[in-house]
Amino acid sequence: MESPSLHGGSSGRLDLLDVALFLRAALLANVSAAGREFGLSAAVASARLAGLERVLGARLLHRTTRRVSLTQEGEAFIKHAQALLDAADAARASVGPARDEPQGRLRVSMTSSFGRQHISPAIPAFLRRYPGVSVDLRLSDRVVDLVDEGIDVAIRIGALKDSSLVARKLAVNRRVICCAPAYLEAHGVPHHPAELARHECIVLSGQRDWSFATPAGQVNVRVGGRLATDNGEVIRDALLDGFGIAIKSTWDVAAHLASGRLVTVLDGYPLAETVAIWAVYPTRAFVPAKTTAFIDFLAAHFGDPPYWDVANTAASA
Repeated sequence: MESPSLHGGSSGRLDLLDVALFLRAALLANVSAAGREFGLSAAVASARLAGLERVLGARLLHRTTRRVSLTQEGEAFIKHAQALLDAADAARASVGPARDEPQGRLRVSMTSSFGRQHISPAIPAFLRRYPGVSVDLRLSDRVVDLVDEGIDVAIRIGALKDSSLVARKLAVNRRVICCAPAYLEAHGVPHHPAELARHECIVLSGQRDWSFATPAGQVNVRVGGRLATDNGEVIRDALLDGFGIAIKSTWDVAAHLASGRLVTVLDGYPLAETVAIWAVYPTRAFVPAKTTAFIDFLAAHFGDPPYWDVANTAASA
């Protein structure tokens, strides 16, 4: 089927497929990866981009053996390229139902524990809803580089540090101070954050400073404890064993709070930092329908408030 096109090109017309390919190549910093998403070989994708540059009479991309980057002309053109595609989409929608169903391989990155507990169980429903999409799910506790690793969307928890990424909030991430009842029986109940300094606190590696909001202002406590780890499941296991006190997200311990195996302490002193669960992706330019569909699906699946907090509230009522 002939691609929709505008004025320009070696044939006097500008092919919108080439424009879309350019946007994706700029996003991924990789012509071959962009070509694969369009069903094109690396050679064909490169040739089409070279043809687009001839049409425009300007070099859009710097190419090396490892990655590509935008030229000054490319940076100028990318601002208008998305508008061209949006206008074409609007034109199609104005004369009939949209035909651009989500399709293609979706590469998703997320932390292992959250992914296993709250995303993995929902993936089959997502794939049934969108039969043209396949999912490559990457579970890792390291923060991946989305562009370098060709990730379409990552699910991240906490405060976002990379301002170059586009982020959409999926759900609140409510955190509590909790422990097993057996720990409190053996060591007593802390009534003020400052008392945590003499308790066995289980911490994420490098996070021994806990900050609380109090009527008198923020209180910072340097907690002690003999167990530090970079894995949240290790902390949860130690809590359930009655070993100590820790900060945990309710998405990880809601069921244990509901059953009474864990209880919260210092409820009158909320943690000072408010964090959330986010979907992040590299740029607003040419966000594929598969990415938008996945983010919308997760936001609806989690709910507001998220289902794990609703279930815990109902069980405690």
